[in-house]
Amino acid sequence: MLRIEKCELGDRVCPHRIKLVIIHPIDVIQHKRDGLALSDAEIEGFIRGLVHRGGAEAPTDSQAAALLMAIFLRGLDARELAALTRAMRFSGDTLDTSLLRSFTPLRPFNVDKHSTGGVGDKTSLLIAPIVAAAGLNVPMISGRSLGHTGGTLDKLETIPGFRTQLALDEMLRIVAACGFAMAGQTPMLVPADRILYALRDHTGTVESPYLITASIMSKKLAEGLQGLVLDVKTGSGAFMKRDEDARLLARLMVETGEAAGTRTVALLTAMDQPLGRFAGNWVEVRECVELLRHFAPGGEFVLTQEQLRLSSDLLELTHALAGWMLHLGGKAATDEEGTRLSARLLADGSAYERFLRMVELQSDDVAGAKAALTEPAAFHRAAASRVVKAERAGYLAGMDCAKVGWAVQRLGAGRARPGDPVSAQAGIEMHVKVGDCVEAGQPLVTLFAEEERLLDEPEEMVRETMGIDLTPPSPIALIREVVTLG
Repeated sequence: MLRIEKCELGDRVCPHRIKLVIIHPIDVIQHKRDGLALSDAEIEGFIRGLVHRGGAEAPTDSQAAALLMAIFLRGLDARELAALTRAMRFSGDTLDTSLLRSFTPLRPFNVDKHSTGGVGDKTSLLIAPIVAAAGLNVPMISGRSLGHTGGTLDKLETIPGFRTQLALDEMLRIVAACGFAMAGQTPMLVPADRILYALRDHTGTVESPYLITASIMSKKLAEGLQGLVLDVKTGSGAFMKRDEDARLLARLMVETGEAAGTRTVALLTAMDQPLGRFAGNWVEVRECVELLRHFAPGGEFVLTQEQLRLSSDLLELTHALAGWMLHLGGKAATDEEGTRLSARLLADGSAYERFLRMVELQSDDVAGAKAALTEPAAFHRAAASRVVKAERAGYLAGMDCAKVGWAVQRLGAGRARPGDPVSAQAGIEMHVKVGDCVEAGQPLVTLFAEEERLLDEPEEMVRETMGIDLTPPSPIALIREVVTLG
């Protein structure tokens, strides 16, 4: 790999002199293996060669795997991490949000949020229309289910005719029309991440906080954002189960975002039980639509107080994350003020109007989509269901949230391997939250699946992990910490 660099002379850059730097993949691997800091040229050259595969010195998959393991073991300093993220970000197409000025004379703030993944984590479906209703742009590029966690694209695709694969120019037109769009990664958006992610999954390097940061931030920064809010999960249902690991990841992502010129903040949030009432695909869309309609004026749809209580953690986290997005975008003087504004935009119906407009623009079956959203409880009705009841009285002391997530996956809502189909019907409904007092025989969870036989293993998994004690557990704060630069 050959890279041309300007020749630096002290504090000056000589514009008429260049130096040719030959990048050999094996040298890059050995430097990192030996604990040396890689230069920007080494990182950029390696990533460019990996994506374009041109020339005899282009890295092979085995060499890329070796570098991933070296990074896993040695880590990256702040400059290296910024260089890796930048090289991945610009390895293909990027979303040129400056083109939005061709649709409108205004220059609104572009902001997004990202979650590291959880069970029942559906905040994007509420946050995007809320923030768009405030006048900010949300060009949200989302993903699919991974392991025991759900994927926003899988949820949206349960809406009749909904298209998640959009060309970047169409995505920009939709953002200009309603303030937000929700779509998947295009083949040429950050192609380096596609290559490296597949290798990480087969080389035992998925858990590296440095590689996670580069993967997440390269994709988010490719959206052309001015602001980014990160929801970094911690607890039994999170990929980072320990607070200290989640805190490190949050700090790395915030530093990387700020270094790229994007205002970035991270919230450490608890993932020790499913978020809200439902976990699955359509059932999560249903919960969000019901909340959007419940709070909208007119009283056409009303949730019970118990249903609202079970969704209260979802609402709390939604407004906290949206509040920070509104603050970064200049719509609120503080994040607390942003939280209050978020609640008002949900209550005045403007968020629901934005959501409906986005569905109209992204669905090829607008009539079918509107019919589904009008009666969400009656749509994608499960062919088989089963109620898991408490075997004795006491307090719900806790659960292994990841095991609950795997139960949802086994019901058919997730994937055993990439490319597998997912079920729109499958999922769970939570009837209790951690700390609730329950009676013997009281429903804890309802399971949904397409076939009766798919209920047996998930029932056993849920029953094993729902611990009931005679004394109530200590409360767990939903939002543990806010991480900002400085």
